[in-house]
Amino acid sequence: MPNRVAGYAPRVAMDTAGTPELSPDRAWWLRVPAVLFSPQPVFFALREEDGEDVAARSEPILLLVWLAGTASVLASATAGHLLDDPNFDAVLLAVWAFVMGGIYGAAGYLVGGFAVFFGARLFGSLGTFRRERQIVGFAAAPLALSLLVLLPLRLALYGGDTFHRGGGDAGAGDVALLVLQLVFVAWSVGLLFVGVRVVHGWSWLRSAGVLVAAGALLAAVLSLFLVL
Repeated sequence: MPNRVAGYAPRVAMDTAGTPELSPDRAWWLRVPAVLFSPQPVFFALREEDGEDVAARSEPILLLVWLAGTASVLASATAGHLLDDPNFDAVLLAVWAFVMGGIYGAAGYLVGGFAVFFGARLFGSLGTFRRERQIVGFAAAPLALSLLVLLPLRLALYGGDTFHRGGGDAGAGDVALLVLQLVFVAWSVGLLFVGVRVVHGWSWLRSAGVLVAAGALLAAVLSLFLVL
């Protein structure tokens, strides 16, 4: 049965044949920036079940998840007034962002991965939880990039006011940065959609169904926590 996804196989095979000396570790590090602009071959490569190849994904995914988690905590309302506390300084703020970023990133990776796993199973997937969470990990690349783009921009524009309540970062500038942050979030959701479709070789509609089911599960869990 013809499928556009099948067209990715020759391309990936040709890339591999052209660089036989490329180790799995190096190949997966090169796929970190590649997933932002040419995601289909990257997600197609997640189909590989070879143990060495699977292990080589761990460190790139760890980096993406940690950076994405750090971007999330620094964009939160809590981070916006941390330096109002006299017990906090720039060093402690950096430590807080590093630790909390790791925690948030790991939670998002596991919970988001399980939600996608749940949605994919509903639509007939026999894939593993590991593969589904790895899709989530690489889909987080735009969120990771947002840390490297928006934090320096915010600091350049507002300096220390970034982590103080009120100040120069309040108003239209803050709204503009929020819109930019949401663009990166939407980019990640789009990559997740592409990842589900490419890894499973499914139609756009079926892949969208997976994300809807995953979102419904996350919403139900969140609602339960709010009620409790």
